[in-house]
Amino acid sequence: MAEQDFRPGSQDDFDRLYRSSYNRVLYTVYGILGDQAAAEDCTHDAFVRAFKAWASWKPDAPAEAWLHRIAINVAYTYARRRRLGEVGELVRRLGRPAPAAEPADVAETSDLFRALRRLPHEQAAVIILRHHHGYTNREIAFALGAPESTIASRLAKAKKRLRDELRWPDAPGQVVTRPDTVVVLEDGSQG
Repeated sequence: MAEQDFRPGSQDDFDRLYRSSYNRVLYTVYGILGDQAAAEDCTHDAFVRAFKAWASWKPDAPAEAWLHRIAINVAYTYARRRRLGEVGELVRRLGRPAPAAEPADVAETSDLFRALRRLPHEQAAVIILRHHHGYTNREIAFALGAPESTIASRLAKAKKRLRDELRWPDAPGQVVTRPDTVVVLEDGSQG
């Protein structure tokens, strides 16, 4: 879907954005938080916030990147509150479209997701946005509200830490397989 297909303030366009991006946003938030219920709540909260701000969205940035920025900020806020033990009452969930596969079912059995949960939230977010969603550094920078150089640094640190966590070699181009997942890193190596 091209960005020009979305008109700020259009309820129909927001509904299409919701249906087309819900699972990707949920997957991202789940990767950051590692808790399915919290990820669903944060994703719903992010969509509510996005809907309230939809009329002011500027089409100079991709709508889904804008939506990810909101969702990631919601996830970071939730994680901070959870760490402080101040988790409030859960937000009543919106109905969601039926997912192709439950992100939690896929992630719970994955060495990669277990390793992602051990990363700092900022590093987990960039890995998911880059390697699962295929975002560029510029799109990730916009989604996270950080400079591109910071994103590049976070990606490099996150890749190294994932390789160490998973005990995967970092020789470019070497094929590494795991029974549950294979991830192709941008530099051509498998991780």
